[in-house]
Amino acid sequence: MRISFAIASTAKRFVHRSLVVRGNAATVSPSFSFFWRRAFSGKTSYDYREKLSRNGLSELKLDDAVALFGEMVKSRPFPSIIEFSKLLSAIAKMNKFDVVISLGEQMQNLGIPHNHYTYSILINCFCRRSQLPLALAVLGKMMKLGYEPNIVTLSSLLNGYCHSKRISEAVALVDQMFVTGYQPNTVTFNTLIHGLFLHNKASEAMALIDRMVAKGCQPDLVTYGVVVNGLCKRGDTDLAFNLLNKMEQGKLEPGVLIYNTIIDGLCKYKHMDDALNLFKEMETKGIRPNVVTYSSLISCLCNYGRWSDASRLLSDMIERKINPDVFTFSALIDAFVKEGKLVEAEKLYDEMVKRSIDPSIVTYSSLINGFCMHDRLDEAKQMFEFMVSKHCFPDVVTYNTLIKGFCKYKRVEEGMEVFREMSQRGLVGNTVTYNILIQGLFQAGDCDMAQEIFKEMVSDGVPPNIMTYNTLLDGLCKNGKLEKAMVVFEYLQRSKMEPTIYTYNIMIEGMCKAGKVEDGWDLFCNLSLKGVKPDVVAYNTMISGFCRKGSKEEADALFKEMKEDGTLPNSGCYNTLIRARLRDGDREASAELIKEMRSCGFAGDASTIGLVTNMLHDGRLDKSFLDMLS
Repeated sequence: MRISFAIASTAKRFVHRSLVVRGNAATVSPSFSFFWRRAFSGKTSYDYREKLSRNGLSELKLDDAVALFGEMVKSRPFPSIIEFSKLLSAIAKMNKFDVVISLGEQMQNLGIPHNHYTYSILINCFCRRSQLPLALAVLGKMMKLGYEPNIVTLSSLLNGYCHSKRISEAVALVDQMFVTGYQPNTVTFNTLIHGLFLHNKASEAMALIDRMVAKGCQPDLVTYGVVVNGLCKRGDTDLAFNLLNKMEQGKLEPGVLIYNTIIDGLCKYKHMDDALNLFKEMETKGIRPNVVTYSSLISCLCNYGRWSDASRLLSDMIERKINPDVFTFSALIDAFVKEGKLVEAEKLYDEMVKRSIDPSIVTYSSLINGFCMHDRLDEAKQMFEFMVSKHCFPDVVTYNTLIKGFCKYKRVEEGMEVFREMSQRGLVGNTVTYNILIQGLFQAGDCDMAQEIFKEMVSDGVPPNIMTYNTLLDGLCKNGKLEKAMVVFEYLQRSKMEPTIYTYNIMIEGMCKAGKVEDGWDLFCNLSLKGVKPDVVAYNTMISGFCRKGSKEEADALFKEMKEDGTLPNSGCYNTLIRARLRDGDREASAELIKEMRSCGFAGDASTIGLVTNMLHDGRLDKSFLDMLS
């Protein structure tokens, strides 16, 4: 029966196109021309039939395969199309799809006609290279010559639709396969299920399994593996568990790969105990865990600070002669660094090197981060340079880590040097990179350079985020450049970006410290109109501004409003008001505030205790005030 659904008409629109685009250098790999010259140069001492035997094909390498093709096309008469199909199929299994396509074109140019099998191979190669229009062109030509696509051909095309983000057409293709008498097999269903998960259509994927069974096609381990992986990536670990039970009821033994997928999903979604229980269940069922199983569990245990459990699992792993790999060590090193256990991380690194396991970019980046956190910047730079010497090239994350370390410890010039080196290596800094530098430069008091870096960020097409603007506003305000901050703030308000309460707090504090308390108050009063609820910092900033101005009635009123609004005062609020009352000589009000503050569990801060101590020395206060604060 001739296949007569939408795909046929689509294919025929491409029938005028050649097997490959002529002169399209991108279709052929740079190394292919070398192989091709070799194929037609010199003599070969073997019979192509011997090489096309089952054992010969399994040992064939790419350059030998191309040379063999050259020998075949020089033979007279030409070898059969079946023999060409064997060779093209073997090269396709090497994932050298561009080579297969180019050899297919050579066959056409030499007048060697393609048949059903070679057309199917070529369609698969075009689909694997995400060149769906060319796959459709080949399908159209194949059908014009009277060859009907089989289920393998259509499954290849289905894969092409899925990877080209044409999932609705992929679903329609399977529906039409049923209508036109084709019986989709397990591979077909697995391909579509995987595509549906890729496009966040989990419910459709799950429904397809039931449809698959209804059509008499039983799900296999690959089917369940695809579904379990898709569910775990979405965090649907309960559904994954249910599938595991369904597999066992259907007498289909789940292997270590499926268990690993669920364990990893449970770890990522913080179900640590469930993951450990499933690990124990694996062992009782005789399924031997592997390095991936242990690595997922050890990494998760470390992230939870369960060091003894992680250590026990590592020892258990080594006792079973399951060697930790680079992922295991990197996960442990990263976890130790984040926990501040740099010495332990360094010991693990040494152990890793002793075992001749090459550190990855994650390993090096974690150690560099550890050195930066502990102000061991020179060692961080040495590790960075050592990493490059080992041909493990830093990425943007590694550079950001080192730049942040230099900026944090006031070595901004060295941070800038690393940034420039990054650009010279062809790496473009991201938003995080620029945010780190802008903050570091402001903290170093270099406002001009901070603003230059912001301009460079915009000109390089790196999008600033709200953190960038907050950093810029905070730096300008703290360095006495309120007018420039106001220009940036007004631009931000006109943009599509939503300022946060943190943004408003920066501006309110900047205005109050610059003596523009009324402007700060106007902005504070407008927060509700902007849909932003003031937090304790906003209240404290405004109360402090009123106190600095001498408007104690407004400060008291706002303090009262704050409590009525349900925002609990913090230590800063109380200490600000206590100091204001003490400076006004209102000892009674100060004492009441101290008692209230102490009942809330807060104590006097350094500024308040310093003021009380000074007032004790000059006789304005007695020792009871200091006792109350302590």
